[in-house]
Amino acid sequence: MLMPDSSLFFNCLLSLPPSLYPPLVSVSSGASVCWSPSVTSCTDCLRRGPQCAWCFKEDFLNGAGLSQRCDLPENLRRRGCGPEFTEQSETKVEVNATISSTQVSPQDISINLRPGAEASFIVSVKQLERYPVDLYYLVDVSASMQENLDHLKTVGVALSLRMTEHSSDLWLGFGSFVDKPVSPYINVHPSKISNPCSDYEIRCRPAHGFHHVLSMTGNMSEFTRVIKRQRISGNMDTPEGGLDAMLQAAVCQVIGWRPEAKRLLLLMTDQPSHLALDSRLAGIVRPHDGLCHLENNVYTGSTRMDHPSVGQLSDKLLENHIYSIFAVEKQQYQWYEITLTLTFISFHFCSAQRLLSEVAVSVSVEDKAVSRYWVSVSPICPDGSTAKDRSCSGVQPDQTVYFNITVGQHSCPNDGEDEDITVMVHPVGYNESTVIRIHSKCRCSCGLMGRCQDDNQSPCTGTQDGSRQRQRQEQGLMKDSNTDRNWSCRADGSDVECSGRGVCDCGRCVCEQSRLGTVYGKYCEMDDFSCPYEGGLLCGRRGVCVSGECVCDDGWTGESCGCPVSTATCQSLNGLICSGRGRCVCGKCVCDDPKHSGDFCERCPACQSSCQSHWDRPPDRPVEMHIQVPKMPLGDPWQC
Repeated sequence: MLMPDSSLFFNCLLSLPPSLYPPLVSVSSGASVCWSPSVTSCTDCLRRGPQCAWCFKEDFLNGAGLSQRCDLPENLRRRGCGPEFTEQSETKVEVNATISSTQVSPQDISINLRPGAEASFIVSVKQLERYPVDLYYLVDVSASMQENLDHLKTVGVALSLRMTEHSSDLWLGFGSFVDKPVSPYINVHPSKISNPCSDYEIRCRPAHGFHHVLSMTGNMSEFTRVIKRQRISGNMDTPEGGLDAMLQAAVCQVIGWRPEAKRLLLLMTDQPSHLALDSRLAGIVRPHDGLCHLENNVYTGSTRMDHPSVGQLSDKLLENHIYSIFAVEKQQYQWYEITLTLTFISFHFCSAQRLLSEVAVSVSVEDKAVSRYWVSVSPICPDGSTAKDRSCSGVQPDQTVYFNITVGQHSCPNDGEDEDITVMVHPVGYNESTVIRIHSKCRCSCGLMGRCQDDNQSPCTGTQDGSRQRQRQEQGLMKDSNTDRNWSCRADGSDVECSGRGVCDCGRCVCEQSRLGTVYGKYCEMDDFSCPYEGGLLCGRRGVCVSGECVCDDGWTGESCGCPVSTATCQSLNGLICSGRGRCVCGKCVCDDPKHSGDFCERCPACQSSCQSHWDRPPDRPVEMHIQVPKMPLGDPWQC
């Protein structure tokens, strides 16, 4: 922006940078994801992923390990756990439509998430016509800026008038800076403190960290008067205190930023800026607190606190919806570009028209939860295109940009408790924003309306506590007979307790733990290892293993549940099963006559020809065959 030919700066003043914020960054499904021997509670289960569910039904898989309660919802239902006994992830997105807005919609969104889950929604940003603009000039008045300051005095007003071509409501403000007024940044000799330019017989103003001169005003005459009376100052080292002054201009209310305006903070300098920790040279070690420290419009905290970090300054600019624009000498362009773009501060050169026609958003997550959540943003521009970054250019008045935003949760807090956090979506330079309120559900309720808890059960582990069990015994709910104490542990028609694979405890089977797999069921009659396999899966995952035999799901049959009950796959084109010449076995035709073949028994190469099949031969009458042998002519025996 401020080039060796400084007139170029005034022909190309402002820029709206493309968004430089990288996306915060997105679980596989399958039974293997949910099941694990280490899963012993509902909370453990749901942390496996949003596709996993926990069954808290009391008698589910009696005697089986707790880890068997964690599976895909469809698998739990197939194994006898209805939806009313299932705890699983539930993602909700609710939009508060009662809050009105003119630019950004919606402004308030509530989301319920669990670890591994994500939710998507749309935020729209409308570009208003003749949008009000606040432009604050923050100018380096060190001695090396004399020529540029003079040039600003002659054309600054003309430049401001050009801005009115794009905004009918332009307000301007002004402030100046040099550096921290302490050694080694300035000469602290008494004669130099009041006049840093005394060696050159020039009257300069004292060095200062930041001086707020003119609050936002629409009075161009006042702005002209302020610029023309500005004088230079001086300091010792090359870097200046630009970033320190920028933070004060961003956070101090006296600047007069209007709530409804697009806010532009223009820094003009010909040197790089001091960064955080540089103040140690002056013995200043206190970190900057990010607050306003102006007294009588002079920055009083300059000698007490370190320069702010670039990240801290970036946060304050975003928090106050301010665009930062840098007008620098060409020799310093690379320093500002590398230093500031790596920390997400706007840095670009372009026309005012582009500045006012670009729509971009930034996203901020609470510091305490930034590692547990991720956010992705995909803008849809008015022309239907999608941008790779978080901005759209060339947006005309009354056009709308839509941002497809997805929020996901990586994990829960270390204590495993539920938490509520806030994510802010800021359209850069707009005074409105979207608040996303996330309720992270990390614990399990295990049951509706406290049903489990009312029964003194432990629903999230699927077990009953001892006191409840004793109460059931005392009330006679468990039969206890001296003649046959364990009657309820035998299946009908069996004289073996718990199928010989467990022990009977208080009328209930406690199944043994086998090295081959899991034994479960009311009578320990079921397991996950002793039945035939289909495609490497027990009972083909289409049934359960009971007493060594597969009990197939509806629609399947066979030893390993590998055969569909339906005969639709055996129906031939004539509408008959296997062309009427066979049976449908396991979804395939088995022909009755071995002479027939084909997928539908439609082929018969060995069958009689059509003539033979219509040969009318009297019954019980011998067939007379007359064979006439042709005579071969004499001659060459090799010729026919």
